Amino acid sequence: MQSTIVVLGGGIGGMVAANEIRRQLPSAHRVVVVEKSEQHAFAPSFLWLMTGDREPGQILRPLAGLLRRGVELVHAEVLSIDPLRRKVKTSAAEIAYDHLIVALGANLAPEAIPGLAESSHTFFTFDGATRLRDALRGFSAGRIAVVVSAMPYKCPGAPHEGAMLIADYFRRRGLSGQVEIHLFTPESQPMPVAGPQLGEAVQGMLESKGVDFHPLHKLAAVDANAREMSFDNGVRTGYDLLVAVPPHRAPRAVVDAGLTNQAGWVPVNPQTLRTSQEGIYAIGDVTSIPIPGRWKPDVPLMLPKAGVFAHAQAEVAARRVVGEVTGQACEAAFCGDGYCMLEAGEDLAGFAFGNFFAEPAPTLQLRQIGKSWHLGKVLFEKWWLAPVGLRRSLIGWVVKAGGRLYGIPISL
Repeated sequence: MQSTIVVLGGGIGGMVAANEIRRQLPSAHRVVVVEKSEQHAFAPSFLWLMTGDREPGQILRPLAGLLRRGVELVHAEVLSIDPLRRKVKTSAAEIAYDHLIVALGANLAPEAIPGLAESSHTFFTFDGATRLRDALRGFSAGRIAVVVSAMPYKCPGAPHEGAMLIADYFRRRGLSGQVEIHLFTPESQPMPVAGPQLGEAVQGMLESKGVDFHPLHKLAAVDANAREMSFDNGVRTGYDLLVAVPPHRAPRAVVDAGLTNQAGWVPVNPQTLRTSQEGIYAIGDVTSIPIPGRWKPDVPLMLPKAGVFAHAQAEVAARRVVGEVTGQACEAAFCGDGYCMLEAGEDLAGFAFGNFFAEPAPTLQLRQIGKSWHLGKVLFEKWWLAPVGLRRSLIGWVVKAGGRLYGIPISL
């Protein structure tokens, strides 16, 4: 019997899931990816785009070229999901499914904080990083504020990387003494989910790059005319250039389908990625997965939103779906392992890794910063953006070897 598997979203998780399912299932079964963008932008390289170390075309690829032959690609926006009828309505057509994987990620919502949308730049989108690159080129003196505006947000290391790379950008221009870099966050330390040891290490990296770190600052509003930020703790401070991590929200179609919890994200089984709805899995940034430990006494820790988890979860969800289609038992489970390469500028990076399901709370290790970790990230970028048919070529082999060396799980 023919099955139709629909994957919503063509980002990291959606691509890996669709390619893995297509690899394992006979061609009689349909594998459909719904994605509104024809071009895939490699998000980990947005920071390099911001600093001018990448041109836009270097980190863009047609999505069709990154999917396996036999994966149907529908360029459309997801308008609604009907779990009871097992149908997805898109801007192009209505698609019936037997199995559904939701990999729609998180949308940015700068409008959620008064004044933020009209006053800030961001490196969390391709277009935003491009505009920020131009703003940095025209900036020669003053105060730059990098602000985490709300929790949760994608890639817990990104704000710290961004601040350090901006500092390095002005160092290269000989303007370090004329530009102040400040990082504000509602968190008590950098990357609190990773434990105090890693937080202290990252804070040391920030200090070594001349970045002033301001924890426990939750953004309340921005006065664009006065160029002033207000925080919940009563602090008001000015800026000359504002770089924000905007609030994140689940896509409207996911919320309207009744898939989200009170926090606005999709709860899933931590090991299998199944949702509460029959036949639907969810992976990546759209999900909500509790992990051991607490951020505050009344706030449990949640698995960070990051591409490394979307990748690993996609493999598990894909194998689970294949098992359901073929009637074969599948024990694939998401284990909670994760890592992060922290770019520090000067072609240097740190490497943090650990198990986020560890008891009593996750504790990550940070390898000493060096050029090898930066090189590993560059190699992964080249591998990821290679056409799917060439990923077993020399470059694929080199990156796979590097992946084993660095402990990076990747799928061909």
